[in-house]
Amino acid sequence: MNEVKKYNEKTFEDIKHIDAFGNEYWDARELMPLLEYSKWENFHKVIKSAMVACETSNYSVCDHFPEFRKMVDIGSKTKRGTIDYHLSRYACYLIVQNANPKKESVALGQTYFAVQTRKQEISEIEYGMLTEEEKRFYQRNLTKKGNYSLNRTAVKSGVKNLDKFHNAGYKGLYNGETANDIAKRKKLRYREDILDNMGSVELAANLFRITQTEQKLINDKVQTEKEANKVHYTIGKNIREVIAKNGGTMPEKLSTPKKSLKELEREKKELNKIGTK
Repeated sequence: MNEVKKYNEKTFEDIKHIDAFGNEYWDARELMPLLEYSKWENFHKVIKSAMVACETSNYSVCDHFPEFRKMVDIGSKTKRGTIDYHLSRYACYLIVQNANPKKESVALGQTYFAVQTRKQEISEIEYGMLTEEEKRFYQRNLTKKGNYSLNRTAVKSGVKNLDKFHNAGYKGLYNGETANDIAKRKKLRYREDILDNMGSVELAANLFRITQTEQKLINDKVQTEKEANKVHYTIGKNIREVIAKNGGTMPEKLSTPKKSLKELEREKKELNKIGTK
């Protein structure tokens, strides 16, 4: 399919439907060509495999793959009833996981349905089904967008030195460590992103720091850099205290993943290139 390279999140959003109760779903026969399947019998096998995965995970197949019949034109003003499915986001996720990984469109579908869309937050059930690597990509995507929003709010609150502002938050959460201290402890290369080298739990703690700091800056109508830095430090420290109170592992004690997200992205691109040859 020549247009595969033009695919993005919007491609899958364009065929999304909303029912009378506000629930989102995708029709299987509309999803099929986007994943480069031309024959229904082949795509139906993928759907059946996804159903098995759903059932094995103790989730209701009927809830995620409800079957229905619709009439389609077959020529000469004749119509025929065909099987189709209303697929939940979770069902679509299982389908792309069971589809042909050599298809670039499938890889794009995996990205869309699993981790890198924020147009709709994934459910707790879906998140629980993700691998650790997928959870890292998902959390990292949220921290990127969260930091972008936080930076804008911080500047409006009087912050001029964003590095110092972010270090204030890290110091609170990491018991005095700055971003450079964290990088050294993780044994990262110069200017390597510390957030790309965190596990999903550590990323989640930082996401909470980011979102709570922004909300505090807005609610308190902070107007000076000194006060903004103080807010960020305090929020980081408060989150650290909550972790301790709940018996959790301090962020600096969490293990650093063997591969950064940048490395994983490069590997995935190489595999996709090989698969399309």
